Amino acid sequence: MNISQQRHYETVEKAIVYIRQHLQHQPSLSEIAEHVHLSEFHLQRIFTEWAGISPKRFMQSMTKQRALQVLKTSDTLLEVADNVGLSGTGRLHDLLVSCEAMTPGEAKNLGAELVIKYGCATTPFGTAVIGWTERGICFLQFVDQDVSQTVAILQQQWPLASFHQSDAQPISESVFSGSGNKIHLIVKGTNFQVKVWEALVNSQSGQLLSYAQVAQKIGSPKASRAVGSAVASNTIGFLIPCHRVIRGDGDVGQFRWGSDRKVAIQGWEAARMDANN
Repeated sequence: MNISQQRHYETVEKAIVYIRQHLQHQPSLSEIAEHVHLSEFHLQRIFTEWAGISPKRFMQSMTKQRALQVLKTSDTLLEVADNVGLSGTGRLHDLLVSCEAMTPGEAKNLGAELVIKYGCATTPFGTAVIGWTERGICFLQFVDQDVSQTVAILQQQWPLASFHQSDAQPISESVFSGSGNKIHLIVKGTNFQVKVWEALVNSQSGQLLSYAQVAQKIGSPKASRAVGSAVASNTIGFLIPCHRVIRGDGDVGQFRWGSDRKVAIQGWEAARMDANN
């Protein structure tokens, strides 16, 4: 992951915050550029290099009308994918990510004899702490606080595990580069939580789903609130794509790592899906 890409994200994040705050006004490129203290040319270049689309097109993708339209077609997309025996379209990491739940015994022993490597890495969406075992990735959280606090969250999940700091950048490269490498996840949660997370892993890159649609997908149509709790409990960001879940009225909704980052990831995925069409 290029360090400049992370710096670009910091600039783009400021632009996204401004766009969201002034969405009804539909700010011009010059207004956005002035807010982030760049020329129009440099903002256009940095934004397009990071997102793959211009600030104007990104702004269009953020409108509630787009979200509502995507929600209307999501059921159809899921139905088609199910009918052909696929969980998604294969873009980005779809069909290349698999989930394996910890056994009840493994979860109960709180990680005894488990060896977890961890480290900080740059990503297109800022710094992240990543944890992994020989069996796969068990933790990925974006950092907006002291790194040690995020590492402490990982260690609290597995208090009896052995932790070894390591170079997480190659893991980040594999996750975010779209290289086609198979990625395996190790998750710890209730049966219901795991069902929700698996449904999200099996969604399409660039797709948006309401909590109700996820509940219907897992066969529990009245469990929208429980789906929301499961989404909020996710500690493997991006790979378990809880950023694809929005409110039924098209509002972006909450996100463990900030709604502005959620919008950024949604736009980033949508741009890459458009590029592949």
